[in-house]
Amino acid sequence: MWVITMFDLPVDTKEARKAYTNFRKALLSDGFVMLQFSVYARHCPSEENAVVHERRVKAFLPEDGEVRLLKITDKQFERMKVFYGKMRKPTEKAPEQLSFF
Repeated sequence: MWVITMFDLPVDTKEARKAYTNFRKALLSDGFVMLQFSVYARHCPSEENAVVHERRVKAFLPEDGEVRLLKITDKQFERMKVFYGKMRKPTEKAPEQLSFF
């Protein structure tokens, strides 16, 4: 499962830029990776783990702006088409999971 965070945050004042930077750093420290500007994603092994990260994002929301979260399955994420100019680029792969036997 993937948690995708999309956001539009104001950067018109010094305080707003600081809030934007803090939010972005919090996403990165929680394991999110940037897909595009203002679009970050994190792979979660289960629905329960996705809820944990959803709560974390909610905990460090800035006062202003708009933040959206979207949860999608690995299969849905694999179906994403990524283009770099006119060239097709492969979609990011889910991280390998450890298996204990």
